[in-house]
Amino acid sequence: MEKSKLSLELIRKRIDEVDTRLLELLNQRADLVHEVGVVKKQAGLTIYAPEREEALLQGLEKKNNGRLPATAIRAIYREIMSAALALEKGLTIAYLGPQATWSHQAARAKFGASVDYSAQANIGDVFDQVARRRADYGVVPIENSVEGAVNHTLDLFMDSELKICAQILLRIENNLLSNEPREKITRIYSHPQVFGQCRKWLKANAPEAEWMEVSSTTKAAEQASREAGAAALAGSMAAEVYGLQILERSIQDSPNNTTRFLVISHVTCPPTGTDKTSLMFCVQDRVGALYSAIEPFNRFKLSMSKIESRPSKRKNWEYFFFVDVEGHCDDEQVKRAISELEKHCTFVKVLGSYPRTDAIGA
Repeated sequence: MEKSKLSLELIRKRIDEVDTRLLELLNQRADLVHEVGVVKKQAGLTIYAPEREEALLQGLEKKNNGRLPATAIRAIYREIMSAALALEKGLTIAYLGPQATWSHQAARAKFGASVDYSAQANIGDVFDQVARRRADYGVVPIENSVEGAVNHTLDLFMDSELKICAQILLRIENNLLSNEPREKITRIYSHPQVFGQCRKWLKANAPEAEWMEVSSTTKAAEQASREAGAAALAGSMAAEVYGLQILERSIQDSPNNTTRFLVISHVTCPPTGTDKTSLMFCVQDRVGALYSAIEPFNRFKLSMSKIESRPSKRKNWEYFFFVDVEGHCDDEQVKRAISELEKHCTFVKVLGSYPRTDAIGA
């Protein structure tokens, strides 16, 4: 027993020694980041660099040969980089609120806990806060793998001069939250898209419950915490904030349910070598115009991962198309394809280029 106790004390002593070295190295890193910040400010460059961030994280994953999984390495360095950003400038990130929404969780997954967050009542307000420079960046949902595009976000890009500088792919896990027994639940609150994502489970397990649509999953959790007989469909963060029990976990119909968010700012992202570009255009009013417009992307062997149409709201039966293509807008092949696209369109706008990323957990 004494030998075991002595061994444990020695291990803890070694841990303390490692922690001391880590603390010294973290402060050395912070000093170097500060020097980078000084150089960037003198050159008029932005402090946050999504292209550098993603390259650094991918590089660390490749170098990692130890016990920690890649997800843990990313999480640790996410917070290290967040603390460094907070040191250089009090970054403010606007997101679709209130607290604990999926947009909030996506923003936290991207920028960490050390920066400032500003909850907004709607997606338009997120755009407005960034446009007026009251926030440095905004995080907005653009599409869900089950429910499709977030049309309001697409519409806002029509008139906004803001650019896309990064994307966040967040795995969505919806839970049934309540402080009531399952048999006493008569109303379930959630966002309309979440009801769509959990439709099969609800019909099989709560067929008599009334669906109550609200503006966000956080609002749903708030309502459920106040009302007898109520439940909410929301994430685990909402359960913590509003003191609710998780009655059923991960009830979404698709196990691969993922929401894609965009980070918007005044500038786009430099090339990284593994990028995608988002753009919007309006084709001429003639037969075959859309085919002719997108044909150059096929000719230049540029993969198109998304195309959505929205009414222009300027002229009856006129539509804007939103497209995601492989490559950066500064790549020669992409520039040539866009040049060809312009010949068949009345309007073309590059929304931004940014690193391709994988999905992360909430």
